[in-house]
Amino acid sequence: MAKPALSMKPTGWFQVLWSAELEVGEVKRLHYFGQEMVAWRDEDGEAHVMSAYCEHLGAHLGYGGTVKGLNIQCPFHGWEWNGKGRNTCIPYQEKPNRTRKIPVFPVTELNESIYIWHDLLEREPYFPVPDVFSMWEGDDDVSPSDYYRAYPEGALIREKLALHPQFVAENGVDYAHFKYVHRAEDIPRFTRREFDEYSFRSDFEMWFGKGKESTVMTPNGAMLGTVSAISCGIGVGFSKFSGPDNMRTFVAVTPIDDEVADIRCTTWLDRIPGDDAPGIPETMTRRMRLADNQFLADVAIWEHQRYTTPPGLATAEAQGFRDYRKWAMKFYPPGEPGSAESEQDAGREAGPNHVSDEPQAIDLNKVSAVRD
Repeated sequence: MAKPALSMKPTGWFQVLWSAELEVGEVKRLHYFGQEMVAWRDEDGEAHVMSAYCEHLGAHLGYGGTVKGLNIQCPFHGWEWNGKGRNTCIPYQEKPNRTRKIPVFPVTELNESIYIWHDLLEREPYFPVPDVFSMWEGDDDVSPSDYYRAYPEGALIREKLALHPQFVAENGVDYAHFKYVHRAEDIPRFTRREFDEYSFRSDFEMWFGKGKESTVMTPNGAMLGTVSAISCGIGVGFSKFSGPDNMRTFVAVTPIDDEVADIRCTTWLDRIPGDDAPGIPETMTRRMRLADNQFLADVAIWEHQRYTTPPGLATAEAQGFRDYRKWAMKFYPPGEPGSAESEQDAGREAGPNHVSDEPQAIDLNKVSAVRD
């Protein structure tokens, strides 16, 4: 298996679990970014992720470790550690060891998911994970109750694939693939491309169901709709669909080591008025299956893709890739593959894409606070 040309240790937020996978009092083993980790949920319901090894004699907390109140207890000698990695109890002496600390990962729990912050330079998080229900303009009146739950019906994972997070993130500027991978009748038309320090947004409009009398999404015939895709760092990407329905999704790629990664897709379907059930009804299972199949069609490309620099690009698509790759450089620490212009080259044959004359700024202010 060839090592990716880009570093598998970028900076940013990365999904490690769905929230429902970690119950109160539960300890789970994880392995990401070449490190053994444990996730655990204390009795107040707060999720924590930390290095798997006790700082006493190195026992693995994922094999027999237990939650005791707001602490995790080592199975070897009963030492207890809090969510900040500090020792709070040594059961056979009066005082804890205040000099040792288990490395911890900042955690955000949002969008039915648990994310960790990864940074080789050990900086504190400097941008947030957005709320999928409040990150777009016009979302002031939107709430999670307007949608069915995502987990488990709308949660899909493929594990240990040879793909890089940037392959997935670059989908946001790759409008032409919709015709060939997703079998769209026409190539979508871009209406907006903009980016700020930590977010990159692409909007486009496309026909759903064109050329067919009816489809699962368009039972009454073809409909013009829109898709808005926002990458927040290169580890997580969000999409909002408008037209036939108002589906929202996010895709997260989390590196396991220098060669492979896990990829998760989370999908929310908008609720049928008057239906209070938490999960999707039977009548919407085909719609969810369609969403899953579209995601899997992308995965089939990504897991066999190689990173090409500079790529050979059509004139109309080159500016989008140039903008994206220049923007993505900041998420690779200095010296890591991907941090240099030569490694993020998208060629020089760039031509203009159509973008709106009056773009609206990305709003990431409506987010949950990052937990200490």
